[in-house]
Amino acid sequence: MPAPSNTEIAIRWFAAFNAHDLEALLALYAEFAEHYSPKLKLRQPGTKGLIQGKAALRAWWQDAFDRLPSLRYEVVKLTADDAQVFMEYIRHVEGEDELRVGEVLEITDGVIIASRVYHG
Repeated sequence: MPAPSNTEIAIRWFAAFNAHDLEALLALYAEFAEHYSPKLKLRQPGTKGLIQGKAALRAWWQDAFDRLPSLRYEVVKLTADDAQVFMEYIRHVEGEDELRVGEVLEITDGVIIASRVYHG
């Protein structure tokens, strides 16, 4: 079976995230993956916004899913090449203003090795 395209990985990422399916989301990442987010920097200043490894990803996203049960992302645009995918989406949380987000997934051998979130 051929490896999924980077666009397919991004589509799976959104499906897992919006379902709050932590195991499906983590399955898309390499064990050593890195994740940077301005929200991570605000909530956990000691990280300076960067976490590494699936255990840290698990803790970060489980906390988000627990705190924000209505959290979901609306895809605006996906742009992929053979090494990465740029995802533009709108973050929705009940009671909060919508937030337009850009995120880059770096992908090697069919798994995400790094992700970086951008927003104002």
